[in-house]
Amino acid sequence: MMLNNNSKYYYLLFLIVLSGFIQAQNTAAGKIVDDRTNKEISGVDIFINDSNKPYVTTTTGNFSVQSDSIIYKLKFVRKNYTLESVDITPENANNLIVQLSQAKVSSIDEVVIHNERPKYKNKKENPAYAIMQEVWKRKRNNGLDKFDTYTYKEYEKIQFDANNLDSAFMKKKIFNKLDFIFDYADSTARGKMALPIFLNEAIYENYGENKPGKKTKKLLVAQKTSGFQDNQVVTLTAKNLYRDINIYDNTLNYFDIGFPSPVGSDGFSTYDYNLIDTVSVRGENAYKIRYQPKRTEVLAFQGYLYIDTDNYAVLGATLKSTQKININFINGISTELEYDNPDENTFLPKKFITEIEMTPFSKKKTSKSIVAKRTVDYSEYEFNKPIEASVFTRKEEEYDDKFVEKDDTYWLKARPDSLSKTEQGVYDMLDKLQQTPKFNRIVKLYETLGSGYYNITKGIDLGPIFSIYGVNEVEGDRIRLGARTYFTRNDPWRIQFYTAYGFKDQQFKYGAEARYMFNRVNRFMIGAGTRRDVMQLGVQLTNDDGIMARSFASSTVFARGENASLSSVNQTNVFAAIEPWKNFQVRVDGTMQSIKSANPAGFNLMYYRNGDLRKTVNDSHVTISLIARPGAKFSQTGIDRYEHGTLAPTIVLKYTRGIEGLFNADFNYNKLQFMFYKPVLIGSWGKTLINFEAGKNFNTVPLALQNVIPGNQSYSLAANTFAQLNYYEFVADTYTTLHLEHHFNGKILSFIPLIKKLKLREVAFIRGAYGTLSDASKAINVEGFKYSAPSEHIYYEYGFGIENIGFGNLRIFRVDFNWRGNYLDRPDISKFGIKAGFQFGF
Repeated sequence: MMLNNNSKYYYLLFLIVLSGFIQAQNTAAGKIVDDRTNKEISGVDIFINDSNKPYVTTTTGNFSVQSDSIIYKLKFVRKNYTLESVDITPENANNLIVQLSQAKVSSIDEVVIHNERPKYKNKKENPAYAIMQEVWKRKRNNGLDKFDTYTYKEYEKIQFDANNLDSAFMKKKIFNKLDFIFDYADSTARGKMALPIFLNEAIYENYGENKPGKKTKKLLVAQKTSGFQDNQVVTLTAKNLYRDINIYDNTLNYFDIGFPSPVGSDGFSTYDYNLIDTVSVRGENAYKIRYQPKRTEVLAFQGYLYIDTDNYAVLGATLKSTQKININFINGISTELEYDNPDENTFLPKKFITEIEMTPFSKKKTSKSIVAKRTVDYSEYEFNKPIEASVFTRKEEEYDDKFVEKDDTYWLKARPDSLSKTEQGVYDMLDKLQQTPKFNRIVKLYETLGSGYYNITKGIDLGPIFSIYGVNEVEGDRIRLGARTYFTRNDPWRIQFYTAYGFKDQQFKYGAEARYMFNRVNRFMIGAGTRRDVMQLGVQLTNDDGIMARSFASSTVFARGENASLSSVNQTNVFAAIEPWKNFQVRVDGTMQSIKSANPAGFNLMYYRNGDLRKTVNDSHVTISLIARPGAKFSQTGIDRYEHGTLAPTIVLKYTRGIEGLFNADFNYNKLQFMFYKPVLIGSWGKTLINFEAGKNFNTVPLALQNVIPGNQSYSLAANTFAQLNYYEFVADTYTTLHLEHHFNGKILSFIPLIKKLKLREVAFIRGAYGTLSDASKAINVEGFKYSAPSEHIYYEYGFGIENIGFGNLRIFRVDFNWRGNYLDRPDISKFGIKAGFQFGF
């Protein structure tokens, strides 16, 4: 099985390990007393959230409740006492003192708890519908777009807490010599503890200009992290959990999964709304509207909306996931939003708080979890004041680690609210932990799993560990060992190398590359490398010229049919790259290579040149690549960057020029290629992945330099390949391919009884390729008659997959069922196939 090669998912893997180490559940606990006598009261029915069935009836004055989802409200009912409702927050959840007031018996006939969900004949009878219609009619836009210029300050705090730790957990052997960390924990009413384990603070200054041109800049001016400044995994894991959301959008992005917004114009198709009350919110009169999903199996929220009674602006909102949330590693999500509304057309963010409860394996009440909480405060808005053009210019000092180092005095003034006692203790605790060898060993294990490299000494890592073993037809069992330099997360240079050995061909292979970055602002870098290896060419159309790219030959452990179409490649590459604009790279590669068949008896790469029969292709070419990633976000500023999860597209345009005679190169040729990739959220219906590629060889070249429609004869999932194609089955001078893959997030299977309890998710896909191959391109190869392009019809495949296979919260396995749509009369083809693999995603 192949792991997803996208580096951002390695951080999710790290999160799984971390949350498996420290766990907790949603709980609330405290004491119930008479408000007049202060004596404990028993026999009280306790209702969780808006359930109409009591969770427990107390036998003493103390109580403790647990839930599979986030508890945000408790109701307390006892005969001869008035009903008491308490809102639950992380701060009060485990030390509640509930005071019940006695009521006159004659005034109480019966206490009835209902779910506040009255039935209406149609939505027009619902008073909440009329209010929401006015909200949609006056849909506001972010106020930042209406001003010529704007500036504001942003304070972000991210904290990880391990909650509900008991004495048995504290005595585990793993905490031997680390037990001092519990001195920083907070005791709860039930004798358990909440332990903060990570804290990151950041201050940003935001600048924007709408006229005459659109310019924005988000400048990180200060950052403070609890003991993990040099850690390449922990900080990014924290940052990568969150996305920016706009409550007025129809779809809200959490973990790159679409949730229907309760303020969206199509909200009534997903939610039931109920007008509860009129309340005061920061001095403004507001309608309080309760909303909840019509079907609990869908990915949706429940909570409250606070709508201004005069101008129908959203003053605030709470969004809480349902108990049946179907997201990997997540037990619950809770978000609180506050907005300012300067006029009738716009809003400004004021404060966002998002809390995510994560567990690796189980949603059971006894499971433990990590709670990740992010608070963002927006302040100091200023509009229509001149901003110097130099502000938007990237500067070298902004990329220096010391640029964001600030003393304690700065932080005391910069924070909108002071840190709590436990938050203050996190910095001290982590500093002490870093002096503990055992803790450093634990962190090292997590970093190894997250990055794929194992640090053996300062500056040297071994790996990647996921490429150590492979097997193929030519090499048999293959062992690959590699290493890289790594001093800090922002290294301006890096050297990498590997060596591999095949036990069948008894040959050593190798690869080495060195890169150096001169400037962090425009990321001007150069590099050079060389390799001699056995490779599976033709599995990628828009390929990477980098030397250290993983060889597909070593990736396949199990495969259908016999794959003998491997090439022996001896390659040297030099390159230079620069980003003249943010997220836009220009790269120039010079490559010299010789290619021949690694298995002449089973795979013929021989060709004719000037009437001579040749077995080795000598090639020298220059490639100019334009690579755009608009909207992408990265951490670190060194030679290697780590990408945050976003929906940013990837756009690549490449021109390759082969130069005959340069280093004995055999061919002049011109090649043009284009690639577009984009994930798209389709509301509550899931996410579509779009990958389009097109290219053309303008000259006749042999098979080793030709465009091959990518096949996949392994049993593993391989992105942007055709599952039912054999390697080299289709070869084309000119080609276009399109891959469409839609993830429904369980939307359809949630309607099927029994099946929906498995929490499986459905995937549908279709792939197509069209191309042409000239007679000259066929004739140049000795066995050119074997090769053709999908020119008669568009070749296509289709199928469906089942993902989210697993148990509890650990659902990372996927199985695809693939059908070949046409060209069914060809020999040795596979009309149907099953692929499987792991997906480390939410």
